[in-house]
Amino acid sequence: MAKGNYDNAAPFYDRLSRLVFGKALVNSQVYLLRHIPPNATVLIVGGGTGYILEEITKQHPDGLKITYVEISAKMMALSQRRNFGHNEVNFINKPIQEARLSQAFDVVITPFLLDNFTDKNLPAIFTLIHQALKIGGVWLYTDFRLTGKLWQNLMLKSMLLFFKILCGVESWRLPNVAGLFARHKYSIIDDKGFYGNFIISRAYQK
Repeated sequence: MAKGNYDNAAPFYDRLSRLVFGKALVNSQVYLLRHIPPNATVLIVGGGTGYILEEITKQHPDGLKITYVEISAKMMALSQRRNFGHNEVNFINKPIQEARLSQAFDVVITPFLLDNFTDKNLPAIFTLIHQALKIGGVWLYTDFRLTGKLWQNLMLKSMLLFFKILCGVESWRLPNVAGLFARHKYSIIDDKGFYGNFIISRAYQK
């Protein structure tokens, strides 16, 4: 199993997330989908079980060209069974480093992806995705964050330990994602917190 591969969690991932977070994980991602324009080219990296495809289809039943990159074969199998309407979806079952993207995208979506990496290796991953986004394009970023509340720290440590043991996730703490967006001069065009602000949904424009 590759490092950071969620194959072992695929059979129960959605049920577990609903048990712990209710609808917060879904709602935090759906909130940002308003920023996908009609007929857009969309890159999704780390789409998990693929429910994001069905949520996108509710707003855009056709016209989108979606490239869906997911390292976990079991997550990919679940994603391919989702309803994505008449949108064109190119499934790539590889890590983003090996995806060999052949076009620039209007929108990139990274749902709960970047927290899997350390401050040491995240910049290379970030740069790959950054280079795939068109100038003026929008990066829809949803992930966990810490706002100084003790329960958030305890919950984060528990989650990272669980997924480190089960799936080989390498991070012990949240990387400085905001610093990378600032370094690459992205502008924040939308921002909302969920689940006691433990989850941040943010639309960045390149």
